[in-house]
Amino acid sequence: MTEEKETMQPCMIHPTAIIDPQAKIGAGVKIGPYAVIGPNVTIGDGTEIMSHVVIDGWTTIGKNCRFFPSASIGSEPQDLKFKGEKSYVIIGDRSVFREFVTVSRATGEGEETRIGNDCLFQACTHVAHNCIIGNHVIMSNCAGLAGHVIVEDRVVIGGLCWVHQFVKIGRNSMIGGLAKVVQDIPPFVIADGQPARCIGLNSVGLSRAGIPENVRRELKKAFRLLYRSGLNLRDAIARMEEELDSSEETEHFLRFLRDADRGICRGTKD
Repeated sequence: MTEEKETMQPCMIHPTAIIDPQAKIGAGVKIGPYAVIGPNVTIGDGTEIMSHVVIDGWTTIGKNCRFFPSASIGSEPQDLKFKGEKSYVIIGDRSVFREFVTVSRATGEGEETRIGNDCLFQACTHVAHNCIIGNHVIMSNCAGLAGHVIVEDRVVIGGLCWVHQFVKIGRNSMIGGLAKVVQDIPPFVIADGQPARCIGLNSVGLSRAGIPENVRRELKKAFRLLYRSGLNLRDAIARMEEELDSSEETEHFLRFLRDADRGICRGTKD
């Protein structure tokens, strides 16, 4: 017996839990009372499933995640186009799903709803079909994503905020509570309102993320060109390409603007 096998922790499964014999349960997993685990579910080592959680569909969960009571993961999407096809939910490591969180599997044969590592989904949040969520994302209570939304890394979404289908939210951005998001939110900004408008650079978030001061200065220039110069999007991008010092962050900002499909969230002075 290898050292790894000798140190593997046993699972702790409550006798009232209903677990399909085909489900794959990792080492040290805890499953609470009346939880239901479907046949096509894989749960990584050290994950905790609390009471009355339902995990169904073709769902793969990474290591050391926590699912609080009454969360529903991998159920059929709330989408009239869905016809019972085989689709997936894939969740990374160390994410937390609080009470009554719902994550729907994708619409479309072989398609995915995907969530990265180290995310926090507070109570009653909803992730719809075909959403792609990065790492270190926080969704506050009762926030929701419609189908096909893309959320990049280290985004904070305020409570009761709802995001329109196909919207993209750039990394290190923050969206205020009760916001109505109907257009793409660029990286590194703060957005708020109904409809949401960009009100400033997320300076505190950028500092906490360890982005150097000189890069933060360039991102501030980029924000001013986009939202304070009076230029249209195409001309603002051209000015940024000419004037900004190159860095991974500024290049990402420009790439996001070039690829925006639904239009960019407007500023408070537009």
